[in-house]
Amino acid sequence: QVQLVESGGGLVQAGGSLRLSCAASGRTFSSYAMGWFRQGPGKEREFVSTITSGGAPYYADSVKGRFTISRDNAKNTVSLQMSSLKPEDTAVYYCSARVPLTRGTLYLRESEYDYWGQGTQVTVSS
Repeated sequence: QVQLVESGGGLVQAGGSLRLSCAASGRTFSSYAMGWFRQGPGKEREFVSTITSGGAPYYADSVKGRFTISRDNAKNTVSLQMSSLKPEDTAVYYCSARVPLTRGTLYLRESEYDYWGQGTQVTVSS
């Protein structure tokens, strides 16, 4: 069982930056594939980014070049550095985790993750 707790959300002006963090419980964090999803007002939850257990990142086209995902296995954390934020980035951001089939497998769908955090609100004002 893995428990995930997000932090770092808040209100920021368009063009600004925020750094989200997700703290995970458990001694096997390094073996998990981690993901970030978001759900905007009136929208379905969508994929934002993932990082494999091997450390390889992958991004949705909508955030590529603006967001950076990273993990610190010593601290059991995964972070999402968000820059050049836009009003359309406004959403509740969720951290997710799963045990991967292989270290290099990418998981892009919500249904592929087993563990979820409670979410953190990010609001970008225009």
